[in-house]
Amino acid sequence: MHTTRVSRHVNASPAAVYRALLDPGAVARWRVPDGMSARVHEFDARPGGGFRVSLTYEAPGPAGKSDARTDTYHGHFAELVPGAKVVEVLAFESADPALGGTMTMTTSLTAAPDGGTEVLIVHEGLPDAVRPEDNEAGTRMALANLAALVEDRA
Repeated sequence: MHTTRVSRHVNASPAAVYRALLDPGAVARWRVPDGMSARVHEFDARPGGGFRVSLTYEAPGPAGKSDARTDTYHGHFAELVPGAKVVEVLAFESADPALGGTMTMTTSLTAAPDGGTEVLIVHEGLPDAVRPEDNEAGTRMALANLAALVEDRA
């Protein structure tokens, strides 16, 4: 198991970014790497509330973790600090024991002097079957989508 850390400056307030972290429609738009689409099955944005999300490769070829072309994960919100932090505990839905176990994803928001937000996403307990560089690349893509979404609304 390993840990990854990816950050990005976003030209929107911490409050605007926080709203996008907890809005299932927004999550379906931003929390998806390039070449994939997202489907939010369940999303109860409160401490202890559950979620279930599927990310599906748009083109044939890449193998999914849950089925032929899809990565599905589920979990719960462990901590919500308005405008500052979202902690999610999640697991892949996979028969592969190498992808088993729970991960913790912490998204921290820090107000920047320019009125924007520094967003840091830390994945802890990432299964060894997921290459850190792949997780970091996907997270960078998702953060670019998040920036585009909230900067568009700002």
